[in-house]
Amino acid sequence: MNKIRPVNLDLGTLTFPPMAIVSILHRIAGIVLFLLLPVMIYFWGLSLQSVSSFEHLHHLLLNPYNKLILWAFSSAITYHLLAGIRHLFMDMGFGETLVSARRSAILILVLAVIAVASLGVWIW
Repeated sequence: MNKIRPVNLDLGTLTFPPMAIVSILHRIAGIVLFLLLPVMIYFWGLSLQSVSSFEHLHHLLLNPYNKLILWAFSSAITYHLLAGIRHLFMDMGFGETLVSARRSAILILVLAVIAVASLGVWIW
């Protein structure tokens, strides 16, 4: 093995294939879900306690920051579900060739953009 290899430490110049982008975003969506889950459980608890707490939640969700939290969680769970289904199909042996993996990754990215935009319109 050649001991003197070129080393590129500038991550901004690297280009990733769609499969890598989908995988990295899947992990980021999992982290976002983990971090926002306590807030969503709090919102859910408020919605179930009483009529007055539900009205309080309604007033909380009028705040743009809380809407952003709701949108971020909904977007993360939607993307994580889409990419997770893709990963499950690949674990079962479907779409393992390079061409089909690239197509399914691009399809997931397109579906995710459509879903995230739709969620944004619906929540706002």
